[in-house]
Amino acid sequence: MDKEVLERFRYFLKDHIRKRIDFSQTPQNRGLPPPSIQKPCRADATTVSLPKPESWDHVGGIDLVTAIEKRRSRRTFNKTPLSVEELAFLLWAIQGVRGSPHGGHAYRTVPSAGCRHAFETYLAVLNIDTLPRGMYRYLPLSHQLVCEFTDEVLSKKLVQAALGQPYPGRAAVTFIWTAIPYRMEWRYGLAAHKVIALDAGHVCQNLYLACEAIGAGTCALGAYDQQGLDDLLGVDGKEEFAIYLAPVGKINSPR
Repeated sequence: MDKEVLERFRYFLKDHIRKRIDFSQTPQNRGLPPPSIQKPCRADATTVSLPKPESWDHVGGIDLVTAIEKRRSRRTFNKTPLSVEELAFLLWAIQGVRGSPHGGHAYRTVPSAGCRHAFETYLAVLNIDTLPRGMYRYLPLSHQLVCEFTDEVLSKKLVQAALGQPYPGRAAVTFIWTAIPYRMEWRYGLAAHKVIALDAGHVCQNLYLACEAIGAGTCALGAYDQQGLDDLLGVDGKEEFAIYLAPVGKINSPR
């Protein structure tokens, strides 16, 4: 392996670039309006309202120490469906909005550099009570889902997009995060991309811990067919593209 190439690619992990950027010239500091907090929906799109935290009756509680101790990457799921209430809880845990949006940003249940929250959360639904199989997207501002499309053979397409890894095809739902990089670039310019990657870790760790509270498990996947997954989601691969996915399902005798 070429040591020079390795060292060049390690540059992304460092923060030297911050000293090279004229932050006075970022879109934010030039007075340009912030990008949308949430990707808009088609006017004719079908939306599904999700149960809000105050109405949850069947989401199990778990103390933080236990959740951290039990956290595992879990790749084997049983056939028990997730309820819509449990799905609502997981979505709230990873991208829930706290308070009202203002100034082009919204505080959420996970941290983000500059409160920019560059992600959209897609859901490949295979086994959720009352939801047809298909691809959905979370709308955090209204705590709703929008149906992107239904597809009875979605599990096969997911496995193909995951480079043959079988877990997404056996899960109740696979969370797929896309990045809209301009949300972060608007504030940080060329320093945006490292912190987008850091933010993805914050989001997925919350998913791991939240799964422990409902008798479910997940396994983060960073290997996938970029073009194939972008095509499946219907995103352009430039201004929005997939960066991370995590299948979720109920598990037997969690340890």
